[in-house]
Amino acid sequence: MSLIPEVKCRRCGERFSSLRSRCPNCGTRRVTQSSRTPGATPGTVSGTASYERAGSNTRWQMIFGLILVVAVILAVIVMVSTSLNSTDVSTRTTPAIAPTLVPEQPSVEPVPTPTPTPPPTVEVLQIRYNDDERTDITMSPGEVVPLNAYVSPLTITDKVKWSIDDPDEEYFTITVDPEDGNKISIECLKYREAVSKLTIELFGKKVECDIHTRRA
Repeated sequence: MSLIPEVKCRRCGERFSSLRSRCPNCGTRRVTQSSRTPGATPGTVSGTASYERAGSNTRWQMIFGLILVVAVILAVIVMVSTSLNSTDVSTRTTPAIAPTLVPEQPSVEPVPTPTPTPPPTVEVLQIRYNDDERTDITMSPGEVVPLNAYVSPLTITDKVKWSIDDPDEEYFTITVDPEDGNKISIECLKYREAVSKLTIELFGKKVECDIHTRRA
């Protein structure tokens, strides 16, 4: 066993004699460990002013930490309470939306369909010449005969419709009185072998008169 203690290189780990100042392997300088014992810190020595101050600082740190925790808890409680109150107030103050009321539409009664007035009943309808009823007339070419229509009852003011079976006015012409539609003048233009039919009509009632012609 060697009497000289060995040390271990702090760089390469080679062990060498403590008498050497450098590692023979890598040349790293050996660091001599101090044999001094470190003194105690004043703050850790009981009875000193530093120890009293250290204790006082520790208590104040604990008190400050406790106050900080309580303040955080109170802040959270206040925030939650404020949020709940604002929600409750908004719920209470928001007016309920009233349903839209549709105005009642007035009932419109249907307009009654007017009942058509029935046409008057013609009791008497005649073709007359000089106030005499005529059912036939004989005319010569160039002759003009005044005729009129008689209607009963007299309350009927509508005028009759005149017509003759001579649409081209080849044998006769009819001239209606502009002041009284129930009066006409019929003129014979030329001889006709066939008998012509003069007709008046009013409200469905019809009367005919035969027109004969004689040779000139």
